[in-house]
Amino acid sequence: MSATRRLGIFGGAFDPPHLAHAALAQAAVDQLDLDELRIFPTGQAWHKAQALTPPEHRLALARIAFGHLPRTVIDDRELRRPGPTYTIDTLRELKAEQPSAQLFLVMGEDQATSLTRWREWEAIIQLAIICVAARPSGAQPTEVAPGLPAQAELRLLSLPSMPESATQVRGRVARGEGIAHLVAPGVASYIERHNLYRTP
Repeated sequence: MSATRRLGIFGGAFDPPHLAHAALAQAAVDQLDLDELRIFPTGQAWHKAQALTPPEHRLALARIAFGHLPRTVIDDRELRRPGPTYTIDTLRELKAEQPSAQLFLVMGEDQATSLTRWREWEAIIQLAIICVAARPSGAQPTEVAPGLPAQAELRLLSLPSMPESATQVRGRVARGEGIAHLVAPGVASYIERHNLYRTP
């Protein structure tokens, strides 16, 4: 194990968390040799137009979806933080708590393409190594995260092509269609038990 603690950060609405989220978390732990991966269900997302499912449900779903993965911890601080959630605040808190840790910010391609629109993105790329799911493998860093300056440290994570999206899951539930191929069994049963994503 390396002397410097390697701490991964993976945030998202997880509304709901699906199989591609879990695959990305697993890939991050394995391919980045992380000592720990913190999963952060986002609080009040500044960039989301639609209202998110209540935090207690998204936290429970995250625990079901990621709880079995090794070296993975669900961190609920963004859900407890008042006001809009910003990644830079979480990174600064973690750096204050673990000053010697090396931070790895894990994200999907969709997040990477918009990274230069995030609050204080220049500070983000100084605090953390940006780690992006590259699908298909063989993609170049400039294709995955366009607009990032050369000094940004970027790692590509190899993932199989997985088309799942939370929007797709919510849509299928609303239409009464099955989601067993898109989410973990525990996630599917929680959604059904709590009647989530049904059209009012």
